[in-house]
Amino acid sequence: MPFGRRQRVTTVGVAAVAAALGLAACSSSGSSSTTTSGSSATGSASSSASSSTVSGTIKAAGSTFQTNFQQTAISAFKSVDPNVTVDYDPVGSGTGRSDLYSNTVLFAGSDSPVPSKEASEVPAGKTILYFPVQIGPIAMAYNLPGIKGLKLDATTLAGIFQGTIKTWNDPAIKALNSGLSLPSTTITLAVRSDSSGTTANFSQYLVDAAGSAWKLGTSSTITWPSTARAGDGGSAVAQIVKSTTGAIGYVDFSTATAAGLTAASVKNSAGDYVAPSSASATAAATQVTPKADLTFATADEPGAASYPITYQSWDLVYSVQPNAADVALLKAYLGYLLSSTGQALLTPLNLSPLPASIDSAAVAQLSKITS
Repeated sequence: MPFGRRQRVTTVGVAAVAAALGLAACSSSGSSSTTTSGSSATGSASSSASSSTVSGTIKAAGSTFQTNFQQTAISAFKSVDPNVTVDYDPVGSGTGRSDLYSNTVLFAGSDSPVPSKEASEVPAGKTILYFPVQIGPIAMAYNLPGIKGLKLDATTLAGIFQGTIKTWNDPAIKALNSGLSLPSTTITLAVRSDSSGTTANFSQYLVDAAGSAWKLGTSSTITWPSTARAGDGGSAVAQIVKSTTGAIGYVDFSTATAAGLTAASVKNSAGDYVAPSSASATAAATQVTPKADLTFATADEPGAASYPITYQSWDLVYSVQPNAADVALLKAYLGYLLSSTGQALLTPLNLSPLPASIDSAAVAQLSKITS
């Protein structure tokens, strides 16, 4: 189901996981309203959780890539713990991080680590913990009626998205698709207008895979060709592609499939053309070795089965919370997302669960959230 960028994802219920908690009620912070009377749970990401008396509200915002997962996971809590409300606002990674810096949310969904240009915005004395929660492909979604099985590579994508390849029958595209009768239709670019982790990861892929052929650099915002049509959020990009013959856009595969879009296969570093899927994103993710802070990148990974434009998303929290009640809420909800139950929700959404080693490291890191 497609989702609007500013449609809040809100419902009730959080299963307590991660660590045995016996926490007294504390005053709430500006980013949540919470009370707790204690909880108990397993110390690992298990498929079930013990009875919980954690209660309160988690306010969160950020990545539109996480919208489908957050909505599904939050909904699954309704029958587990009706005393906790989770409010996730899919406003984009950049806005989500800004909300975290200003202490208006308990966590921010972000598809990229804090950029160096934002480092000064993190409040003094605060340490951010990165909790990876999902993996997924960035689809090269296109609208060419009657054209199936389109193949693209990094160099050609660089030309398309910087506006030097202007029509679908350009020789560079035809050379990759000898069996297709490509039209002379003008290419319409569908891109993000907001500060977006999807943009950051797609442009980083082009830096890495296309090299000097890509001239626009990498950032959460890019100065696209003036003819591009920009949308606020991934669902908006998907709708531009869907409504515009000749359009191509970069959009997370979960949103693309929900919108009924067709996606190209992309040539990977092994020389194979691979279509976006949960399995091909998993293949890429298994090649990753995360840093100590659990940041990593999954684009252009080796392996014949790896989809090259794969990316990841984290939930960012401060290591020290203003009260024990917020600690309890964060450990409960993030622990559920990392549990086998939570991770099992991803594949049906055309997303990918974390590799076991990364998931285990993220679960262990829950103990670093303190008050």
